[in-house]
Amino acid sequence: MNGTIVPSCAIIFAGGSLPDLEPARRFIDSSCLLIAADGGARHALALGLTPAVIIGDLDSLLPTDRQQAERQGARLLQYPTDKDETDLELALDYALQQNCTRILVVAAFGGRLDQTLANLSLLTDPRFAGLDLRLDDGVEEAFFTRRSAQVRGRAGDLVSLLPWGGPVTGIRTRGLRWALSGETLLPHKTRGISNEMLGPLAEIEIQSGLLLVIHRRLLPLAPDR
Repeated sequence: MNGTIVPSCAIIFAGGSLPDLEPARRFIDSSCLLIAADGGARHALALGLTPAVIIGDLDSLLPTDRQQAERQGARLLQYPTDKDETDLELALDYALQQNCTRILVVAAFGGRLDQTLANLSLLTDPRFAGLDLRLDDGVEEAFFTRRSAQVRGRAGDLVSLLPWGGPVTGIRTRGLRWALSGETLLPHKTRGISNEMLGPLAEIEIQSGLLLVIHRRLLPLAPDR
């Protein structure tokens, strides 16, 4: 059945890969507004969920998935194939229109490098600056910070800090093995790659710039309690 719509929260199922359903199942809140970007509906259905909305040109939506989703009450918003936006961009626009302030995009990685980079680039839209917007597939999560951020995981998890589009200055970290204390990271240098979490929480602050944070979980997510 459809998840109950909570205007402040949305989960978008993109069309990339989902390495393991179980880690994804543990962090998906089915009470959020569930949106599928075209063929991403297959991930929602595989998790036993029905998107409230499936949006895109629907060229990668399997007929069987379409029939099942429609039978369970999903609303289809179909756009022309010749369009300027990707299906994920349309889904993000829709979530904004619903006044969502927390958006989780599932299955935005894998398959095609151009699509993965485009999905990351979408997150830099200034309209998203005040939102909690992350990409996550249960193994890796990625998001941008313009000021401060927290990463929750376990000791040994990898955290990479990548300056996007220019230098990022005044970086301070807590909870990472190799601490930064006001340093600058440059786009053509790799100093921020593969830091390690010392415990369940890492904190990052920056003074200026746009910083891409990538968190790779080395251990499975803890089971729900």
